[in-house]
Amino acid sequence: QVQLVESGGGLVQPGGSLRLSCAASTTFPMYAMGWYRQAPGKERELVAITTREGTTVYANSVKGRSTISRNNATNTVSLQMNSLQSEDTAVYYCMYRSILRDYWGQGTQVTVSS
Repeated sequence: QVQLVESGGGLVQPGGSLRLSCAASTTFPMYAMGWYRQAPGKERELVAITTREGTTVYANSVKGRSTISRNNATNTVSLQMNSLQSEDTAVYYCMYRSILRDYWGQGTQVTVSS
């Protein structure tokens, strides 16, 4: 069983920043944690992911203005996003990958608008 608690979404002005956090409660070993997002009418897409080996992958659309970080002691993953644009508006989902399957958070809304 994996429980994911997300925080940090909200309304941000264009050019602004925000930080999303996700805390995992589980005894299952983590293989990867990350963030995905889904905009209205679009498929869910990867934003950023970090593996237990420390590898990080970013979507091209956020590369250079986003940083994913993980705290192993607290089993938390955070995503710092800067220079936000209207195209970043979406529901952001935390993902926890165990050996058997991926687990998803409930999602947190991020809206970029003036």
